[in-house]
Amino acid sequence: MAEYEVEIVDKRDEWNGLVDRADYTTIFHEWDWLKAVEKHSNTKLYPLVVKKNSTSVAIFPVFVGKKLGLRFALSPPSKAIMVYLGPALISHREMKQSKKETALIESIKAVDNFLKKLEVDYVRIRTPPFLIDSRPFSWSGYSVFPQYTYVLNLEKELSKIWEDLDRSLRRSIEKSRQKGVDVREGGFEDLEFVRLNMKKRFQEMGAKVPEDYYESYFKELFEKYYPEKMRIFVAEYLQELAGGIILLVHKDRVSYWFGMSKTTLKGVYPNDVLQWEAIKWSWESGFRYYEEIDAGDDPRLRHYKAKFNPELVPWFSTSKNLSMLGKVGNTVYFSLKKLKGRF
Repeated sequence: MAEYEVEIVDKRDEWNGLVDRADYTTIFHEWDWLKAVEKHSNTKLYPLVVKKNSTSVAIFPVFVGKKLGLRFALSPPSKAIMVYLGPALISHREMKQSKKETALIESIKAVDNFLKKLEVDYVRIRTPPFLIDSRPFSWSGYSVFPQYTYVLNLEKELSKIWEDLDRSLRRSIEKSRQKGVDVREGGFEDLEFVRLNMKKRFQEMGAKVPEDYYESYFKELFEKYYPEKMRIFVAEYLQELAGGIILLVHKDRVSYWFGMSKTTLKGVYPNDVLQWEAIKWSWESGFRYYEEIDAGDDPRLRHYKAKFNPELVPWFSTSKNLSMLGKVGNTVYFSLKKLKGRF
């Protein structure tokens, strides 16, 4: 069997070219997003490409950091508002099944060996949606936990998408429109409204929120991606902002990424109108999928998101110990997460 090798890519255009060629990538895989995360997450980015006989097989972005004497390799890192990241295989859809499995297994092994040389103790990888085969991770010694995100297929008539919404949801959208809820696209000031609104909401929920709360992170992402790959929608009611969402655009998919906190308004539902207008914009713009990104960690959100009649698409949270110290890595990671709060 040919040897699989790992190289570090240090050029933006070269990396983004691989992202464009790879299947199942997300906007989180793009160079500018990865570099913004590196700057704001206190980790070091390793933009890895796995090669077989000098041919690129997979991209595998990994962030390495240190906590309490343990070295962690995370893809994605904590507190970067990235639900998933992980590997993406080049020309994966075109491969026969045996080659698909081999490519992923050997890519994982090659990256593990690379991380061992960095003296990493613990690895956590959360795979992107649509890369639905988790067995190669299990076969490579990873613990694997299935998670799911919500994806709406836009390849049907808009009237059919509307009819497939839960009846109570359709009523709330129509009622809110009749009472004057309006939705428009926004800019940086509206992004700041969404960010601060979410910060307030999490503080009300008792979460320990940093004072900055992603201010510089959001600004950098906005400057890199707005408006081509980041869109902002806000709802207005009685000439006041009543809610907002941030959408991310990548290839054939629009993803609802951030926003839409709980409202105290009575009898109107700006979040429902926001979501529908975002779906409608995605359909009218010719995208194939609309995703309500889901981390799989809050069952309360299931009831609301399911009202839009999306399909469940799996992704996988995987972890592995690369050293004896790594056995406590998982415990340390979740302990730190609990102590510092969810955000």
